[in-house]
Formats: sequence, C-alpha cells, structure tokens
Amino acid sequence: MNIFFGNIKKAGEGTRKKKSKLKEWIEAVIFAVVAATLVRTFIFEAFVIPSPSMEKTLLVNDFIFVSKLSYGPRIPNTPLAWPFTLHTLPFTKNTPAFSMAVQWPYKRLPGFGKISRNDVIVFNYPCGDTVLKSKGGEDEDYYNLVRGLGYDRVWKDYSPPVYRPVDKRENWIKRCIAVAGDTVSIDEGIIYINGQATSSPRHFEARYDVSMPDHKKMSDSLLNKLDIDRRVRDTQDSTIFSYTLVSDNVDALQAMGAIVKRRATIVGAGSDIRIFPFDPQHYEWNEACLGPIYIPKKGATIKLDTFNLSLYQRAIVTYEHNSLQVRNGKIYINNQETDNYTFKMNYYWMMGDNRDESLDSRFWGFVPEDHIIGKAWLIWLSYHQNRIRWRRLFSVIR
Repeated sequence: MNIFFGNIKKAGEGTRKKKSKLKEWIEAVIFAVVAATLVRTFIFEAFVIPSPSMEKTLLVNDFIFVSKLSYGPRIPNTPLAWPFTLHTLPFTKNTPAFSMAVQWPYKRLPGFGKISRNDVIVFNYPCGDTVLKSKGGEDEDYYNLVRGLGYDRVWKDYSPPVYRPVDKRENWIKRCIAVAGDTVSIDEGIIYINGQATSSPRHFEARYDVSMPDHKKMSDSLLNKLDIDRRVRDTQDSTIFSYTLVSDNVDALQAMGAIVKRRATIVGAGSDIRIFPFDPQHYEWNEACLGPIYIPKKGATIKLDTFNLSLYQRAIVTYEHNSLQVRNGKIYINNQETDNYTFKMNYYWMMGDNRDESLDSRFWGFVPEDHIIGKAWLIWLSYHQNRIRWRRLFSVIR
C-alpha cells in the first residue's frame, strides 16, 4: 500500500511544470505592488515636505510617514488608478493617472482616535477640485485666477479646467487649529478658539527686523549656527534686515547685542479679496484679523442669511453636493426655500506653523473630513544642500 501511494506521489511530482524565471518575476512584482498598495491605502504613506509653511516643525525635504490608522483609513473614491500615482502619470503633463468610470462614496474605516487641535495633518487641497494648467504643465489655482482676472478672461486665456475627485487632489500638510464645532478668530495675529487665546506652536516662526551691532547682515556661519533660513528681506533702512525666526533665535540674537523687533502685523479691517470668504463687501478681513467663524460640525444646524452665506456656500454646494440659489433675497437649497442648513460632515481649520509664509485656511476656508488623509507621524529622512540632517532622522512629529 505504501509503495502504491508512494509511486502515485512521485508520478504527480513528475508531471508538474516548472515555472519560468519570467513568470516567477512577474508574480513577485504583482504581489509586491498589491501589498505595497494595501499598506499605502490602509496603514501608512510616505510624503515629502515641498515648502517652508510648516517650518521649523517640518523642513523642506523632510521625508515623513503619515499614519492612516490614526483617524481611520479612507476608502478610495476612485479605485481605478495606476499604483503609486496621484492625479497625473509620471513624465507627462496632462495625462490622468485615474479613471472616473467607477466612483465610490466617501467612507472611512474605524481608526485609533479622532482629530484633535494641534494635530499635524495631511489632507487633499480643498480647492483642488478645479485646476488650470500653465504652459509648462504646472497646476494653477482656478479660483484664485477667476477672482483676480475674472471668469471671462480665464476661460479665454487658459485651456479648459481640469476636474479632479477628492482623493486625486494635491496633498497638503498643516496644523489643525480648530475642530468641528469650534469658533475661530484672529486678532492682531493672535488666534482665539472659542474666545480663548491660544499659545503658539513650539517651533512657531515669524518675521523679525534685525539690526546687528555692526549693522551688517549675519554671516553664513552665524546663520548655520543658529539654524536660520537664509531668505533675507531687505528693509528701507540699510542697517536693518528681515529674517524669519523662532523664539530661540530671537533670544540668541538679543544676547549678542542685536536689536530684534517683530514685524508689525496688519491690524483692523482690510479689503483683501484673497482672504476667505472672498467677500469684502460683508467681511473686510485680512490674514491677521478675521472672524469669528463657526467651524461646521456634522449634524449641527445653522441659521442662513445673505450675510453669512458666503462663509458656508462652498461647503453646502461643493463639498456636500447641494444646489443653491439666491432669488429676491431668499435662499433656496435643492429648490426649497430655507433659512437654515444642517451639515453632513465635520470640518476643520488648518494653519501653517510658519504663519507669515503659509497659504492655509485663511486663504481657502474649511477642510472637510472626507479630504483628511492621515496624521503626520514620523520623519524617516531629511536632507539639505545634499547633506543628510542626521539629528532629524526617525524623530516623531509633534
């Protein structure tokens, strides 16, 4: 009996075809791509910091891991897409890397926690739903251009806009200043949440005018020693130079005998059309003085009128997919006259730690919860001027 079955086994082994090297290689690549895509979608994803808006918390060319598990992984809206791409195929300028043939509604799996104030968060740029392409193939903000140049000129001078679903919009990173249900305001550059002044982040940067004892610019060696960015702004006084500094820089320079003064922020009302909600007729705000603004919370109902409509119109129409018209001073949502609205999602207010160099919620408003990608977690690599910043490696982002 053992001999009989032993012979059958040997016969079966002899009939198997050995896989070719090419087939083994293809199967290994497919497995690696699928595994990496699952990790990238549901566990963590790698990003690189491209701008100084979060200095000194995060520096240009910091490579970070973003945790998808912190708030719960988001199910992709556009599942038909090339792996490891965002919205455009590599080495092309306008070729989409995704198909909108299949669109899934917003859904997020359970996570380890909820978004809290002062979390550093990666999200899809809220106004990235519509972009224009420059002659060089770079993205340009459609809404900013329309506000600056006018609708007719933009449609005349530019090629037709490109439309993108939520999960294919550009990735941005900022600090969450206010969460759903909060009321935020800024007065003389100081942020107030629910009427209480907030403290600045540990590495908060601001512009200062510096006059050294010898009335010269700081040397490169001193800039390196104090870890000060070399982006210098000259002032009208040839003995005074403007730098972006953190509080430790200010203390060190003052100890050396330098005169250091914070650059005056714009105080009072303005008429800057760049500032949210882009309605200077009703809200004459600027980047240093705005609010109070209520941050929408899921299930919360607010009173609507023609005065506050500009604050919430984009949330109602673009993010929550309703129709809205104003006729004879009356508001119609989905063709029904109303004076209130109940929000379907939570929203957040984001700002950069380098406030004077940050394009953030002051310039484009709320971030909806379906735009949230994850929580910035760890710096795994960092370099500057072709040198690794060793002390930043594997540091936790706070």
